[in-house]
Amino acid sequence: MGDHMTVSSLRRTVFFAVTALLLTLAPASAHHVMGGGLPSTFAEGLLSGLGHPVIGPDHLAFLIAIGVAVGVGGLSLALPIVFVAASAIGVAMHVNAVELPGAELIVAASVIVAGFLLARGRALPLASWAVLFGLAGVAHGYAYGESIFGAEPTPLWAYLLGLVAIQSALTIGIALIARRSGAQASAIAPRLAGAAIVGVGLMALIGQLMPGA
Repeated sequence: MGDHMTVSSLRRTVFFAVTALLLTLAPASAHHVMGGGLPSTFAEGLLSGLGHPVIGPDHLAFLIAIGVAVGVGGLSLALPIVFVAASAIGVAMHVNAVELPGAELIVAASVIVAGFLLARGRALPLASWAVLFGLAGVAHGYAYGESIFGAEPTPLWAYLLGLVAIQSALTIGIALIARRSGAQASAIAPRLAGAAIVGVGLMALIGQLMPGA
């Protein structure tokens, strides 16, 4: 029994340590798969949509926060879809020239808030996470939209397809792994992951307030 608990604890610690490592290894300012160019084909749009959330450390951190929160909180696996749907709305707002002032600041703040909520180690009700994911999703989506603004319909739809696919896969996949680990919100491992997420959010916020810092 004791050996089984030790192995389980080790697995949980390794999982959340790897999560934190992924955050620290993420590129500091990468936000565009096409190197600043606008996708012009279906394949380019799809690759851009698949890659954008992964190469942006603030976006990746929030996706990890969603997965960890859902996994350790025992929440519905449908909850990440709230963020994914909201991010699609945010992209649509940007490409249709609907203004959302301070979107990047909101993104950074959302990462800090999500990380803090995980780090404090207290379970939150589904409704609270749903509100945060929905509001943050619009801001993250609006930020995503910058890389596809002005594109033709085909790469645009391909971008949205890739964006929805990768975000759904990451959040639900991480949630399943976290749930399988058996960790609770109060455990040290997810709280450390939350602290790492806060750090990414603070770096993103500093980068917005002091460009070039």
